[in-house]
Parts: sequence; C-alpha cells; structure tokens
Amino acid sequence: MKKMLFALLFAPLAGLLVARAALAQEEGYPLDHAPIDQRDLVSLQAGARTFVNYCLSCHSAHFMRYNRLEDLGLTREEIEDNLMLASDKIGSTMTVAMTEEDGKKWFGVAPPDLSVIARARGADWLYTYLRTFYRDPKSATGWNNAVFPHVGMPHVLWALQGERALETRTIKEDGETKVEYEWKQLTPGALTEPQYDTTVRDLVNYMVYMSEPAGLVRKRIGVVVLFVLGILFVLAYLLKREYWKDVH
Repeated sequence: MKKMLFALLFAPLAGLLVARAALAQEEGYPLDHAPIDQRDLVSLQAGARTFVNYCLSCHSAHFMRYNRLEDLGLTREEIEDNLMLASDKIGSTMTVAMTEEDGKKWFGVAPPDLSVIARARGADWLYTYLRTFYRDPKSATGWNNAVFPHVGMPHVLWALQGERALETRTIKEDGETKVEYEWKQLTPGALTEPQYDTTVRDLVNYMVYMSEPAGLVRKRIGVVVLFVLGILFVLAYLLKREYWKDVH
C-alpha cells in the first residue's frame, strides 16, 4: 500500500524530470525573441503582404479567409487588387494550387498548412527559423536551417536576405559542452540585415494574428468583463454589509 501511494505521489514528478531532461537533450540553436506587436496594424499589413507573396505559393491557410484582412485596416478593394488572385473570392480561404502529391514529389514532404503554425511552434521559433537559413551543398534544395536541421523547405526569402554560410564549433566551458555558431554573408540580399529582420518580424506578427484572428477582440472583451465583474463585486459586498449589519 505504501509503495502504491509513493508511486502515485512521485510519478508525476518523475515524468516532469524525464521531460525536462529530454528537452535539455533536444536543445539546439538558441531562439531569439520575436519583437511582435499585435496592435501594430502597419506591421500586420506588411506581414500579410509578405505571406501572400512568398508563402502562399506553397503553403495554404485553410482556416483564414481573405475578408478577415479587413480587420487589419485594409479595404476590400485593397485586398482584391493586391493580395488575391483573380480566381479567388473575398470570402474564400487562403488555398494553393499545389497538391499534396506535388509537394511530396518536389520537397519530399507536403508543405504544411500555416493557419495555426504560430500556435504550434511559437513566435520566437518562427522568427529565428526564418532568419537562420544557410547554404548547404549536401542538401537536396541547396539550403539548410540552424533551427530545423535538414528541413525540406528551401529559403524562399533568400533574395531579400542574401546567401549565408554557417560554421559551428564545439567548445567545453565549465565542464559543459557548448556549440558556437558563426555566420558569414556570402552574397548580399535586396535588404540590409535590420530591414530583413523587420520583414520577418512583420511576417511572424501576421502569422500570430492569423492563428487567432479574434484574439485581439477576445482580449479587449476580457478586460471589459473583468472590469464589470469588479464593479459587481464591490456592489455585492456593499449589499452584503448593509443586509447583515443588524444581524447578530
């Protein structure tokens, strides 16, 4: 009985320790903080434009409709003229012509739908991932990634960032083995490094918005609800005091 009780009490703790140990073993390239702001409509609009121009050719977003872009301050005419193909409709979802079979044939795996990728991976992961592609002649696509080694996706933004090389070396410090990363610019891109980081920031900002378009509205409603509940609590407390003041 005591052994069973001990197991029930310490099994969750043991599982947590094992999970943390596994996570420590999987630690790789350190993630950078994504400086996104869901209230920045200019950033979200720029990110939507980058997503449509560079991501939507291979990746779909089946849970995102074009008309939701109106929530970002864009007019229907701006969406139809700049962010949609002639065959698309304002109320349709963001789909692509590439089939799953074509994706497997060209990239080895079908490009995933990006509707909720920000919730699955996290903003920091996406921000770092899109900034850490490098040339790798051993790869089928000629590209590799520091955050996602041996990824099948080529660097679609390489014309903006340019081509880079990555060198790694292992060092021992304070009894621990660490990996140092050294980046080298091979060819310049159309954007400077700060400009490219801003472009990626905007893209990630939009992908976070796309994963929950109603997120901003939900948070605003939540603040109002908490404020109203606070007022009701005060009124209920005053009513309670008035009702019970003569009760002994």
